[in-house]
Amino acid sequence: MSLERTDAVGDVVGVTEDGLDYDRLEALLGEKVLDREEHLNAEGFVIRPDDVQDVLSTLKEQAGFDHCSCVTAQEYEDRFETIYHLKKYNDPTQELSVVVPTTREDPVSESGAPVFETADWHEREAYDLVGIEYDDHPDLRRILLPETWQGHPLRRDFDQDQPQVVPLREHANPIQEDHKDPDDPDTMFVNVGPHHPATHGVLHLETVLDGEEVADVEPDIGYLHRCEEQMCQQGTYRHQIMPYPDRWDYISAGLLNEWAYARAAEDLADIEVPDYAQVIRTMGAELSRIAAHMLAVSTFALDVYGDFTAIFQYGIRDREVVQSILEDLTGQRLMFNYFRLGGVAWDVPQPREEFFEKIRDFLDDLPEKLNEYHDLITGNEILQMRTVNTGVLSPEAVKDYGATGPVARGSGVDYDLRRDDPYGYYDELEWDVVTEDGCDNFSRLLVRMREVEESAKIIEQCVDLLEDWPEEDRDIQANVPRTLRPDPDTEVYRAVEGAKGELGIYIRADGTDKPARFKIRSPCFSNLQTLPAMSEGEYVADMVASLGSLDIVLGEVDR
Repeated sequence: MSLERTDAVGDVVGVTEDGLDYDRLEALLGEKVLDREEHLNAEGFVIRPDDVQDVLSTLKEQAGFDHCSCVTAQEYEDRFETIYHLKKYNDPTQELSVVVPTTREDPVSESGAPVFETADWHEREAYDLVGIEYDDHPDLRRILLPETWQGHPLRRDFDQDQPQVVPLREHANPIQEDHKDPDDPDTMFVNVGPHHPATHGVLHLETVLDGEEVADVEPDIGYLHRCEEQMCQQGTYRHQIMPYPDRWDYISAGLLNEWAYARAAEDLADIEVPDYAQVIRTMGAELSRIAAHMLAVSTFALDVYGDFTAIFQYGIRDREVVQSILEDLTGQRLMFNYFRLGGVAWDVPQPREEFFEKIRDFLDDLPEKLNEYHDLITGNEILQMRTVNTGVLSPEAVKDYGATGPVARGSGVDYDLRRDDPYGYYDELEWDVVTEDGCDNFSRLLVRMREVEESAKIIEQCVDLLEDWPEEDRDIQANVPRTLRPDPDTEVYRAVEGAKGELGIYIRADGTDKPARFKIRSPCFSNLQTLPAMSEGEYVADMVASLGSLDIVLGEVDR
């Protein structure tokens, strides 16, 4: 197997040969730990609201927790609470939850943004939707809703019927004086989007230009917020939540999204998935990954040098072949709803031989098609000039912003949950994690193209296994109770390697058949936060290329 990690964890406080020693970590933090909570995969340390930065800094610098993967805010009857989900880039199975309760009367907590840059946006979302305020936050204001919005929608006392007034300036002069920076008359404020075709959805980039160079850029999101988390909180675990994940990254990553929810809910309810179903899941997930990367590569080329007739349509042509295979498997072309808790909805289509032959034909043609892409894209001099040494994101910045997926691996950060926190059937198969050390837009493109080759290896091995699987052992689902009611206050955070990075789900149960809290950790959300770090000081045209290299989908950013 080629999935073994070679980098050593090192002599880090709290780490033993058997993994994390939570007692030693508690001793490291001393009196700052008020209590401990049992979470299914990451024990929670309860701390005071004014100790957040000290605790996060200690865990980051002395215990090696360099990945703040998610920040969850929620409301209880007697308090508000923020949870920082911490991991390690060199071993994401070592997980810890830092739980910060605040009173209902004064929901104020210290900000974690000075320690982890990625906490900036996460805390702004928590303030926007739940109303927790974070002291020392660099820019605490709403992120999804307009600044004039009244109330916080995830609070229990939020009045959905109250009037909301959002003022719009009509007929504003686009070159009025306030578009210039008063401190620097040579700069100009430029709106990119929210309807520009290169913004990958309804994204507004508030950009300050100094000539053609980007002096400042701020992504403005929230135009597409669809209350996905709230809808999942209103659905039952067993039947009503699974149709929603397809719609988060609605264009390409359906089965990968479904697996994120399935993994979290199956851990929550202690459901064991049959091996046969795991192989089908793994095959379907990698087909979805290829479809996602085909779209990412083709739209990236369209962004960079506008070739629609050749490259974009070539990519869509090959993606359609994958979509047809997934349609044969799931019955749907885009919103699959194929996974079930405990397995999949049904077996591969009959006649099995024809279905497997269709997959093999696609895999046989793939190397020639990838060579064609390299001729058209990576070998193109214009694309190289636009992408090599532009959009540079250092490995240190990757970790600070919590970036994952091809964005992280394009900067040499060797992090892939399929290998590092194994699930499905990945740890039984031969494949490699792809990294590039260029740290630029070109490297992120190369990672996606090379990952298509690795996905093809995985799919071929899955087909071999499924063909030879004994008929009497083809169990597609575990025996799952009709109604799932996990024990009250059971909490879990689980993630899978989506096409764009770490897609995680936090669920807190309350003893009913519906989640009390359902939080989606979108890879696009954290990845998009890196855009200013990649773009400032570069040309505005480079910013467009950098945005394309992130491969975001706003439906997953805004959720």
